[in-house]
Amino acid sequence: MTRSRLGQTARGIARAVALLVLWSQCFAAGAASAKPSGISWSEMERRYEGVFVLSASGKSRKVALTFDDVPDPRFTPQVLDILKAKRVRATFFVVGTRAGKHPGLVRRIHREGHNIGNHSYSHPDFSKLSLEKMKEQISRAEQEIAGIVGFRPRLIRPPYGEIVPRQLEWAKRRGYTVVNWNVDSSDWRQLGAGRIFRNVTRSVKPGSVVLMHAGGGTGQSLSGTVRALPRIIDWLRENHYEPVTLTELLKLSEKRGEIRKK
Repeated sequence: MTRSRLGQTARGIARAVALLVLWSQCFAAGAASAKPSGISWSEMERRYEGVFVLSASGKSRKVALTFDDVPDPRFTPQVLDILKAKRVRATFFVVGTRAGKHPGLVRRIHREGHNIGNHSYSHPDFSKLSLEKMKEQISRAEQEIAGIVGFRPRLIRPPYGEIVPRQLEWAKRRGYTVVNWNVDSSDWRQLGAGRIFRNVTRSVKPGSVVLMHAGGGTGQSLSGTVRALPRIIDWLRENHYEPVTLTELLKLSEKRGEIRKK
């Protein structure tokens, strides 16, 4: 190889390395911005023990199946039918605006023995809200839920799992428990049943909290979730796991306070 060609090759390698470094810096910046608080979930769980939860102790083989963005008349009844047929109780995180439109589904969730949690009023990213706006989201959703089932839920799941320390401090003072997850089915990506099944079964362990959805956006299909759910339940039992509600898994009360129903 001539000296000139060696020089061209060296310059090409140098440009490639520079681009790789720039890409890695951009990726790192993006990853940092994904957590506005600058604190990882695992660190928040350590700092706010009992207030911010990702999973339970692995002392027993209990796991919690949790379903976000309910109620949705397209998918919530199908999920409830499966849970009823399989005799499984789960946890549903309710969006206030949806509860107001479909109160009968919220009543059914409660009547069939499932936990109800607060998933905000209109599904914003809490980490982008002031404390006052976040409190308003919780309060308005709480009012909708309490007016339907007669109690204020203790459990909160922030939309997208995003919450910051000052909001957790407020939740701690008010007696809430914020529960995210340590197993993500990624069903919101509209995956097929096989992918959803593998995402759950490859990651689950004793004490796991599994994120799934029983409500979607306009045009979003959760048919993969509906098809995967019976297989997931069967697999859990075959592998000696017991699906339970979050309050059973974490040994908590479901309610913060009871009121008279509308």
